[in-house]
Amino acid sequence: MKRKYKESIHEDRELLRTPPLNEREDFTKKDPWRALRILGEVVEGFENLHEIHGAVAIFGSARTEEAHPHYQAARKTARLLSEKGYPIITGGGPGIMAAANQGAQEGGGASVGCNIELPFEQTPNPYQDISLDFRYFFVRKLMFVKYSTAFVIFPGGFGTLDELFESLTLAQTDKIDHFPIVIYDGAYWKPLIEFFRSTLLAEKCITPKDLGLLRVCKTPEEIVSHIVEFTKNHINPG
Repeated sequence: MKRKYKESIHEDRELLRTPPLNEREDFTKKDPWRALRILGEVVEGFENLHEIHGAVAIFGSARTEEAHPHYQAARKTARLLSEKGYPIITGGGPGIMAAANQGAQEGGGASVGCNIELPFEQTPNPYQDISLDFRYFFVRKLMFVKYSTAFVIFPGGFGTLDELFESLTLAQTDKIDHFPIVIYDGAYWKPLIEFFRSTLLAEKCITPKDLGLLRVCKTPEEIVSHIVEFTKNHINPG
């Protein structure tokens, strides 16, 4: 599912753009075909990933340099998980994504990248055994959720927060089976966790049970131990 990256307007932006009145008829003609393209992208993703089972999705900043401790922690986490038999799925780009794909290959497991086409080019990292390209963010995010049994969130920006909050929302509303949602580096996430407790929980916008959906881990070993234990008790009991 490899395509040449374009510098033209992102397909997501075109899909979500509200048409002006003089384009309404034209959009009526275009949108059904765009829906078929979306369906085709979903089908391609399913076809390419149908043999991936029980993966761990790892998220984090695309801007993290290789020498940064977060990069090395993500790489080690992926390697340890891979050695335990967990496939690794990332967004396929640089930074933390590259670290996780690199660690997956070092651990001898499947390394999957779900790349997104952007107006500013995102170059796929070279550590992917399966590399897929997506035009649409929501199709790409569907693949993360469908083929993962845990999300590991390393420090990152808006995109990382998007993945974190989507996973929490899906679990809170029982749209997915509950699985480990782990964040690494408590110091980085401390203001967010404090906001959850001091504001969201205090105002009863969430419950203590909702807050319990999230696990803070300090080391790669702690992340792996938590995921392995959860898998043993909830996914493969007995």
